Amino acid sequence: MLWGTLPDYIYNSSFVLLGISLAIGLLIGIERGWKQRTANEGHRIAGLRTYGLTGLAGGCSAIMQPFVGQLTIGLLFLGFALAVSMAYLRGKQHSEDASITSLVSLLLTYMLGMLAAFEQIELAASAAIITALLLRYKELLHGWLRQLEDHELKAGLQLLLISIVLLPVLPDQGYGPWQVLNPYEIWWMVVLIAGISFVGYFAMKFAGTDKGIILTALSAGLASSTALTLHFSRLAREQTSLQRQLSAGILIACGTMFPRVVLIATLINPALLSLLWWPMAVMMLVILLSAGLLWKTRAVQQPASLTRLLNPLALQSAVLFGGLLMVILLLGQWMRELFGDTGIYALALVSGIADVDPINLTLARMSLDNTTLTVAVSGIVIAACSNSLVKAIMAVSIAGKAMLFHVLLPLLGAISCGLLSLLMV
Repeated sequence: MLWGTLPDYIYNSSFVLLGISLAIGLLIGIERGWKQRTANEGHRIAGLRTYGLTGLAGGCSAIMQPFVGQLTIGLLFLGFALAVSMAYLRGKQHSEDASITSLVSLLLTYMLGMLAAFEQIELAASAAIITALLLRYKELLHGWLRQLEDHELKAGLQLLLISIVLLPVLPDQGYGPWQVLNPYEIWWMVVLIAGISFVGYFAMKFAGTDKGIILTALSAGLASSTALTLHFSRLAREQTSLQRQLSAGILIACGTMFPRVVLIATLINPALLSLLWWPMAVMMLVILLSAGLLWKTRAVQQPASLTRLLNPLALQSAVLFGGLLMVILLLGQWMRELFGDTGIYALALVSGIADVDPINLTLARMSLDNTTLTVAVSGIVIAACSNSLVKAIMAVSIAGKAMLFHVLLPLLGAISCGLLSLLMV
């Protein structure tokens, strides 16, 4: 009888919760004990056993709540915090170390033990792992902090302001003519452009010019190659010695757009893959080969040039691009009204000016109903060509005539090859 009921009893009992509270304490204690492993017994303020017992104590206090009430649980924590603080202060009298990290981590361990016993297991475990990582990588984090400059910190706070504070409060609905202006979506593009600028700045600062450009281009190309083109073109205008590297970065980002388009389209309608992969692969290869040639002939850049990097956030350029996007959205809707719902090719051409993903999703869904696969694929390719042409014109207009050969000609070549391969489908 007992054997048959034991598994459910153990699983639903407080034993499991207390075991998790203990494990959380031991996890944090392993990291703390490792750093203090060379200290003599009795000279460590808190080690593996102390942290394990602290997590267990927090779990026990939470389990007692139904019997003693919330006020008693709060008093228990205050008593524990007071006792630990007094012991900590007493131990610090003979040490010049003013850090309170161990004290804070000990109190946090108690609270995470309580959280686990309150059946918030995933949250408590995640917080414990993050705590252990923050404690473990002290030197790395402090090294980053020492390299952080005032204008970089200011840029980071501004990015948090426009993304975490402002973006969520903007209305996610259409306004203006044809209800086409969505404040949330427009500001999201501003945040995206500013974020790419921010990530690219630090990628080049810590990884070096060459590696930073490639990493930024690959990652940003999966999100918005248009935003990356804007940022790198602006950077190339100021950093003329980096124009070949930055041009190659633009082409890499543009090239990564094509597999993303194929993936999104085939996730909606797998039948599109047999027709879509060929023109997309041709355009991608032309662009990436051009990027490789530019990269091979680049000038070797010294790290000192990184001190002349632009503002890491580029918020003004991002806001200007948001205004430009509003104009393009209005123009696109006007063209849609002019040509009607049946003008799929015209719609793809105009929609591709702003972004490929919306028209890609639209045509992929339409191909499931009354639109043929050939028409849908043609529209997607036209939108990708239109978007590539816009990025080429953007690069030339911002960075100057050097982009005529570095970016415009490769993209025009890719567009031509893509349209020719479309005729073969």
